Amino acid sequence: MLPLLIVSMDVSVLYYAVPAISRDLAPGSTQQLWILDVYGFVLAGLLITMGAVGDRLGRRRLLTVGAVLFGAASLAAAYAQGPGGLIAARALLGVGGACLMPSTLALIRTLFADPGQRAKAVGVWTTVMATGISLGPVVSGALLEHFWWGSVFLVNLPAMALLLILAPVLLPGSTRAERAAAGRVDVPSALLSLAALLPLVHGVKELAKDGPEPLPLLLVALGLAVGALFVRRQARIADPMVDLTLLRQRAYGGSVLVNLFAMAATVGFAVLFTQYLQSVLGMSPFEAALWSLVPATGPMAAAPLGAVLVKRFERAKVMGAGFLVAAAGFCALTRLGAEPPLWFVLTAVTVYAAGLVLAMMLANELALGAAPPERAGSAAAVLESGTELGGALGMAVLGSIAAAVYSRDMAGAPHAAKETLGGAVATADGLPAARAHALLDTAREAFTHSMAYAAAGAALLMALAAALSLALLKGLRPANGPHV
Repeated sequence: MLPLLIVSMDVSVLYYAVPAISRDLAPGSTQQLWILDVYGFVLAGLLITMGAVGDRLGRRRLLTVGAVLFGAASLAAAYAQGPGGLIAARALLGVGGACLMPSTLALIRTLFADPGQRAKAVGVWTTVMATGISLGPVVSGALLEHFWWGSVFLVNLPAMALLLILAPVLLPGSTRAERAAAGRVDVPSALLSLAALLPLVHGVKELAKDGPEPLPLLLVALGLAVGALFVRRQARIADPMVDLTLLRQRAYGGSVLVNLFAMAATVGFAVLFTQYLQSVLGMSPFEAALWSLVPATGPMAAAPLGAVLVKRFERAKVMGAGFLVAAAGFCALTRLGAEPPLWFVLTAVTVYAAGLVLAMMLANELALGAAPPERAGSAAAVLESGTELGGALGMAVLGSIAAAVYSRDMAGAPHAAKETLGGAVATADGLPAARAHALLDTAREAFTHSMAYAAAGAALLMALAAALSLALLKGLRPANGPHV
């Protein structure tokens, strides 16, 4: 759980450090976007490859290599002297994260043969991942109150050092027979995987920001085309990186699909919620980060509850119920236009977070149980790649809904103010006080209204995920587990 916590924190730890980085390193607008995004792009692009490498070379060995890379990259990022150096260090962080992430989930598959123990371990894994993403901004805000921006990277070093000490003592190494059973690493497949996922994730994120522009559409088309070549190669070679027969199993393929929907709602709405706390309610970054910890109590309660419920009810029904609980939380957030109190908003977010984590935990357990132990790394990597793609799709779908409603409500405003809430704030800075106040009031009201529509879209996604859970996963249970 130690590397999982750090890697998931690094997804969001940089958000509040951007202003300080901009002052010190003066990156251009494109460079600033790459500083933020390159970590996630490289992580997503290499997950499948590193999952396969872990199966072939040993997961403990890959975890150790990842810890060294992650620590070195964190040090390089903290003391980067320019935007190019920081971008390169963030890319290396993505490589290290790709080594660490699949290994954590794959080791659960091999460490816990007992289905009951594995269910608890997967529940902890899912909760830690969600908590890490929530903790990232809090850690960032706390450090930036007292130190320079590089401190948000140096916080990784003690954790990686501890991992290097504990991993050889606590984690089992792969046997030669296990590594041989996984086959060899296919380099062309690794390159095709990278060439498919990088443009696909990048294109989807750009669509979320800029709408249906030619370049993002071309990137998505390129990613899908290369992805088709990757799948074709996996069907023809003796040692595929992705076992297509595993994907065709309802337990695995269905779990990957519903997890994609879960992450689409989680990430797509989280971006809007962060802006709401700061730009609409006027909180400081650190204050907003602290309030955003409140919804993390939902996942902490949902994980043990899910373990109890599957002992009494069918797994697919419990997952469907989790998605419906999430849908209820999103439905409550459609009242944002009526300006509900903060406690109401936080309660609704807590409810949807709890429902999502409950469903994701059970889906992760089902998928991991379907994978043979010698292919656990590859199976975990495909599952995590699906969540990365789901997050990008969520930003595109829910972000597009919110952008369309916001632009409609801001018709007649200056162009920059009509594009984004941040643009409205920047425009207001150059206006007389009365006009600035009126523009900001209108923009905040429009943004809140757009969030309500995005919440409705997320509720529909959750209803669809509930239906898919019941249709695809009915009657299934983890491998070697008792029938439920």
